[in-house]
Amino acid sequence: MAGMYRLTSESVTEGHPDKICDQVSDALLDHVIAHDPTARVAIETLVTTGICLVAGEVTTECYIPVEHIVRDTVREIGYTRAKYGFDCETIGVLTAIHEQSPDIKQGVDVGGAGDQGMMFGYACTETSELMPLPIMLAHKLAKRLAEVRKNDQVEYLRPDGKTQVTVEYEDGRPQAVTKVLLAAQHSPEVGTEEIEADLKEYVVEPIVPAELQADGMEILVNRTGRFVVGGPQADTGMTGRKIIVDTYGGLARHGGGCFSGKDPTKVDRSGSYMMRYIAKNLVAAGVADRCELQVSYAIGDPQPFSVAVFTFGTGKIADEQIAEIVINNFDLSPKGMIEKLHLRRPIYKKTAAYGHFGRSEPEFTWEKLDAVEMIKEEAGL
Repeated sequence: MAGMYRLTSESVTEGHPDKICDQVSDALLDHVIAHDPTARVAIETLVTTGICLVAGEVTTECYIPVEHIVRDTVREIGYTRAKYGFDCETIGVLTAIHEQSPDIKQGVDVGGAGDQGMMFGYACTETSELMPLPIMLAHKLAKRLAEVRKNDQVEYLRPDGKTQVTVEYEDGRPQAVTKVLLAAQHSPEVGTEEIEADLKEYVVEPIVPAELQADGMEILVNRTGRFVVGGPQADTGMTGRKIIVDTYGGLARHGGGCFSGKDPTKVDRSGSYMMRYIAKNLVAAGVADRCELQVSYAIGDPQPFSVAVFTFGTGKIADEQIAEIVINNFDLSPKGMIEKLHLRRPIYKKTAAYGHFGRSEPEFTWEKLDAVEMIKEEAGL
């Protein structure tokens, strides 16, 4: 894109109601997959004041201590006191779980996709993580909010919170951060001026590099002036309602489904992870400065319904040629993606807060750059 414009992305802390649900769903998935790697899991969670409802489809022989896992997850997030309106010790935990439909199972058992749909992956040269700058900064700010709460550096903070970052671009390249917005749940005793000063010093300044801060960069905190009532007491949460936070911050397209609570036979998850892996390796190989891949599936079919590549005018070779490299060199069947990325492991709870992409932890196998040399050779670069 040419000219000057501003783009914004948001993130949320692990104590946000929707993210509580994502983490509970993935904690339950991790338990099942640790005991039964080929289990079928599609779990969704809802939270509101005093209640956590877990529902979905699970096919496994292992025992799932749902209530124990829910309470442990909520405790780790930080909801440990009744005055927060949501307390790991006193919430009611309800379950409504049944087996996967046999009509779906018969297609997955032979290696087919667990559902129809389309998935996207994206990478760009804006950051060292090969991710868009706004979402990376938003995630780091959200994670920092949780860190200063947990280490008591800012002791009056509570678990709920959101971040938002606006970046000015010129001719497709990020130039400066113009606005940072923070919503941080806090105890009733603290005043607005103290919160603003502390969050600027302990959250924003360590995360947003001085060289990226625009002259007069605005730092806006709790725009209603107060954020005491938060978490599930203030807002019902559900699994899968933060799909843009989970991916690229709105700066790339998103498919039809969320990730959390789903085992890797669900191509919403494995397909999106594989497309990120391929897009990242393509960009790292120098094939393009921006690369977005789309793949689609039909339920029960092992091979993709379609594959498309978009480089937005930044490709060193034609998009059609890149698509051929992808199709000829990567196994895009559900079985192939699961094996390539080692997805039958209990790695998912960690993905459920602060983004599924752009992270260097060992569990995030879709972030590896082990296909770069092959791509260079295939592309003639």
